[in-house]
Amino acid sequence: MSDSPNRFLDRTYLCRDCGSEVAFRSRRRTFTERFVLPLLLLQPVRCGECFRRDYRLIFTPVRDRMSDTGKLGPAKQPGASQRNVA
Repeated sequence: MSDSPNRFLDRTYLCRDCGSEVAFRSRRRTFTERFVLPLLLLQPVRCGECFRRDYRLIFTPVRDRMSDTGKLGPAKQPGASQRNVA
């Protein structure tokens, strides 16, 4: 184990349940999560595989939430009909 002073900055996300390395930032919900966690340098994160919600240091690299990055669905065709067809 190295005694590097940056060992907290070098951490990667690892889910405690499924072991996945994919994580997304989770929305801050309560007063505690909005105002107290930042004072403790923590952020809510959610596993991309099992969706477990957890708190990690703000230095842990995680992806932005999918709803924040925009819609990934197909783009509407220009001039397409606005009718709802079943």
